[in-house]
Amino acid sequence: MQRLRHSYVSGLTRPHSWRIKQLKQLSLMLETHESELLEALHSDLGKSAVEGWLTELGYLNNDIEHTCKHLRKWMKPTRVSQPLIAWPGSSFLHPEPLGVVLVIGAWNYPLQLLLSPLVAALAAGNCVILKPSELAPATATLVARLIPDYLANEAVQVVNGGAEVAQELLEQRFDHIMYTGGGRVGRIVMKAAAEHLTPVTLELGGKSPAVVLADADLKTSARRIAWGKWLNAGQTCIAPDYVLVDASVKEPFLTALREAIQDFFGADPSNADDYGKIVNEQHWQRLVDYLEQGTVTHGGEVDRQLRYIEPTVLTDVAVDSPVMQEEIFGPILPVLTVPNLASAIEFIRERDKPLALYGFSSSPRSLRQLTEQTHAGNQCSNDTLMFMLNPKLPFGGVGPSGMGRYHGKFGFDTFSHQKAVMQRPFWFDPKFRYPPYTSFKQKLLRWFS
Repeated sequence: MQRLRHSYVSGLTRPHSWRIKQLKQLSLMLETHESELLEALHSDLGKSAVEGWLTELGYLNNDIEHTCKHLRKWMKPTRVSQPLIAWPGSSFLHPEPLGVVLVIGAWNYPLQLLLSPLVAALAAGNCVILKPSELAPATATLVARLIPDYLANEAVQVVNGGAEVAQELLEQRFDHIMYTGGGRVGRIVMKAAAEHLTPVTLELGGKSPAVVLADADLKTSARRIAWGKWLNAGQTCIAPDYVLVDASVKEPFLTALREAIQDFFGADPSNADDYGKIVNEQHWQRLVDYLEQGTVTHGGEVDRQLRYIEPTVLTDVAVDSPVMQEEIFGPILPVLTVPNLASAIEFIRERDKPLALYGFSSSPRSLRQLTEQTHAGNQCSNDTLMFMLNPKLPFGGVGPSGMGRYHGKFGFDTFSHQKAVMQRPFWFDPKFRYPPYTSFKQKLLRWFS
């Protein structure tokens, strides 16, 4: 902490050239060690090379490229108008780094959710401590080995370890903390940050619903929901957590969903190269317990040794059961029926604000109604997850699903302070602004204000 604080105070991280160099070095690291990183992701989560590249390395490369392209513009002060009473002069917003920031990554996307915030923090000119998740040990170990070879050690440090290491880090005074994970630890992070009045960005997840109306293209909707749900074996914070389908199309939707699963992963997903595994036995057992809380209409096969749970669809699920009260974060998808859009909206509004919301309909009016009458951190119509690929859209939760946002310019802003600056000359100094005040001065002040 002392070394990083000294580096920040020295101005090392301020120049545009330094920031660009660090970002390009990070890109070089990803390119040079692509095969090792993909192997680590496969070891931790069973990710295929294609999925690992698409959701982690490729995503990060696009993030870095977009940031490098626009960084000089983001760093420029923004001129704002000047009130008449403060004329002559100029006012502007000057983005400056926050200082030393802590990024605590998550295990489900152990590269993306650690290094994407790093991209934003470096672009904003900060020093950074990275805390990878200990639940993805192969990736955490590799990142800790590679980062010192590519990034400035006096500005970026990786600290590996479990909960006790995270707790020790949280006792330090940071200028910003970003945490991705669950709400329970999110509360611990926020409480620790409050001791130093440190601002936080929390990406916490939640139960993200998908609403399928009767006029939706059921085959396409089912494929897109299946892709978003069973990517990374369902261990995605913005995966559809449950489906609310119009009762009139329940059976054809379930048929389309089963067909999509078989198209993606074959008759036996345990042998599919593109289907991952559950991160550890504790999470595997938690998910297995959910299987008894509804009727298994597809899937349900499990293997403790392989940490495998087949893509599973549940129906006849009670709304007060744990599988509908807790974030599933795994390859189990409850499907519930609703009579119409209004009922789906009411169902969603009665629960915590989700991180993502998905609506499927051929009616722009219905999709607009879903947008306007519900709350969610992010929304995508007639697809899942794809909004993450647009660097011009922010990503972040609302309420229990998180606070703050990042991606692209929004990440730069999160790790920057927009300093308000006004500059004025000496040569014009009217006396009516100074006491003693008279009625004439009061009139002038009112007019100029």
